[in-house]
Amino acid sequence: MVALAFDERFLLHRPEGSHPERPDRALAVMDGLRSALGDRAVGLPVRAATREELCRVHEPGYLEELARLVPGRSGFLDADTYFSPGSWEAALLAAGASVDVALGAYRGEHPRGFAVVRPPGHHAEPGRAMGFCLINNVAVAAAAARAEGCSRVAIVDWDVHHGNGTQVMFYRDPTVLFLSVHQFPFYPGTGAPSETGDGEGRGSTINAPLSAGAGDSEYLRVFENVFEPALRSFRPGLVLVSAGFDAHVDDPLAEMRVTPSGFRALAQVIRHVADDVADGKMACVLEGGYDLEGLRASAREVGEVLAAPPGEAARGRHLRQVSGS
Repeated sequence: MVALAFDERFLLHRPEGSHPERPDRALAVMDGLRSALGDRAVGLPVRAATREELCRVHEPGYLEELARLVPGRSGFLDADTYFSPGSWEAALLAAGASVDVALGAYRGEHPRGFAVVRPPGHHAEPGRAMGFCLINNVAVAAAAARAEGCSRVAIVDWDVHHGNGTQVMFYRDPTVLFLSVHQFPFYPGTGAPSETGDGEGRGSTINAPLSAGAGDSEYLRVFENVFEPALRSFRPGLVLVSAGFDAHVDDPLAEMRVTPSGFRALAQVIRHVADDVADGKMACVLEGGYDLEGLRASAREVGEVLAAPPGEAARGRHLRQVSGS
């Protein structure tokens, strides 16, 4: 069974006018996952993240500022990042859902899951909202797994934009491996290969920037030749995925050419490693992706990988086809 965390209250985070980060995104992802999973999905109840969970990665003063400014109001935290009357509730629920999907996987309650959350999170830094993100959901989840006793957590970020917030939060932490493939140079301007961590965390950050126009084959080479060996060497007890689908060929905000089958292939590589080194413990957290059909089709492909029996997901037909393209 694959755990799905979704709540209608995620849709309360909504722009006053036109904005690419809109409620229909989560509905499209859920459509794709439900199509793939059918009766192999189990819904998780969604609850708000606690202050303790949030403060492991975010500055208390920043959280207090959001709690004062956002509830019941509308506005912008930066040029891109809006908030609406329901955004603070949605953000707390998104972080809590991400934690519960991750901990459920780590505990073996459901080895794989997907948190279909809004607002997204990977750009949010310890004390700053940016890039549509208020709370860094995947970072809160990784920190919760560490607090639960997981000695090593890996985060694979395939969103088209570099996960600057996640990188900052774990840049000096040798117990969290952060792997990011992204369009470069591009927003937010970080994610160069030279950014590898600092202090005890040196080497625990691996950035694989790709030029605009990269597609399935280029992404898969990164996953097979860079990310898979790094994951096997690190041997995490849990693998989290910042699952943005804005590298899709039809996405309006980026210039990559990944297809739904390509996303399936990337998920297969991660699932293969997770099965081998982490008892299959793998959880996805929704990040970006702004073409609704691209979201729906890509989520369907990833959902099938999450639901496949051990072994069958590892090196399937789609992966071989993409490798040979």
